[in-house]
Amino acid sequence: MDVRDTSPEETSRVIPLRPKSEPSRARVIAFTGGKGGVGKTVLTVNAGVSLARNGFRTLILDADLGLANVDVMLGLTPRYNLGHVLRGEARLDDILLTGPEGIGILPGSSGTQELTSLSEQERWRLLGELEQLEDRYDVVLVDTPAGISDNTVYFASAVQDIVVVVTSEPTSLTDAYATVKVLSRKAGVRRFELVVNQVSTEEEAREIHRRLTVVTDRFLNVELRFGAHVPPDQNMVRGIMEQVPVASGMPRSPAARAVAKFARARATAPPSNALPGGLGIFWRRILREQDGQETNASGKHNGPDDATHGGNSA
Repeated sequence: MDVRDTSPEETSRVIPLRPKSEPSRARVIAFTGGKGGVGKTVLTVNAGVSLARNGFRTLILDADLGLANVDVMLGLTPRYNLGHVLRGEARLDDILLTGPEGIGILPGSSGTQELTSLSEQERWRLLGELEQLEDRYDVVLVDTPAGISDNTVYFASAVQDIVVVVTSEPTSLTDAYATVKVLSRKAGVRRFELVVNQVSTEEEAREIHRRLTVVTDRFLNVELRFGAHVPPDQNMVRGIMEQVPVASGMPRSPAARAVAKFARARATAPPSNALPGGLGIFWRRILREQDGQETNASGKHNGPDDATHGGNSA
C-alpha cells in the first residue's frame, strides 16, 4: 500500500525556499538516544522533511560511521559515503544525495573507523569539504550513533541543540539518563530537549519527563526540557516499511504533525546552548575536541587554532 497522500492540495502545493538576504550560519541540531530502537533516526528524517516542507533548506548528516541507515530509510542507494571523503576518494558534492522535499543527505558508512581514529589529514580534509556547504543550508540535523561513543560526545560538544529521544521502556529511560550524564560531564552540555516517542497521550509523556527530571535535577547540573510527545502511528510504521517518510507521504497523520510542530519550534527558537552555528564551526569544534584529547595525552597540539572553540555553557 502506498503511504503517499494524493490529495489535490498536497500534489499541487509548492513550498518556496526562504530568501537568503545575507550569509548566515546554519542551525545545527543533534538527535541522540541512549539505546537503539527508540526511533531516533526516524524522527531525524521526518523532522528534516517537515522543515523542508516549510521552506527551510535542510541537510541531514548521518553521523554513524559504523552502521549508517538514513539512506536506507529513504530508499536511497549512495555510490559514495563519508568514508570515501575521509579517504580522499570523493568530494562531498559526490556523496551529497537529494531526498524527499529536496532535503540534502550526507550518508554515513558501514565499518568506517571512528573519528577518534582518523588521522589529522583525514579530519581536516573533511572539515575543508564541509565548510564548502556552509551557505547552502539553514538547518543541519545530525543523526548521532546509538549509545555513548566518543563520536556522540564530540558531536554533542559542537551543536546548538541536543534532542534526546526516549520511549516508555525502562531501559530507554535508564539509558537516556546515562546519555545526559555523559554529555553534561564530558561535553559540557547544560540544556537538553526531551522527545517522548510512541506514547499515547501527552500526559503520559510529561510523566516520563517528570520521572527523568527528578533524577537529573538531583544529580546533574542540567536542564532537561520537555520538547514533544509523538504518539504511536501506524502511518509511521508503514512509512518505514515502504521507505517513504510519513512527513512526506502522510503529512497530516498524528505523528507527522507532532514531529513537524516540534521541528519548526526548535529551528526557530533561540538555541539551547550558546554556540555560534554553521558547519565550519561545528566541525572545527569536533576536531579541536579531539586535538585537546591528544594534547592532554602527549602535550602536543595537532590542529590549527580556532578562536571560536569553547564549552557548551548554559
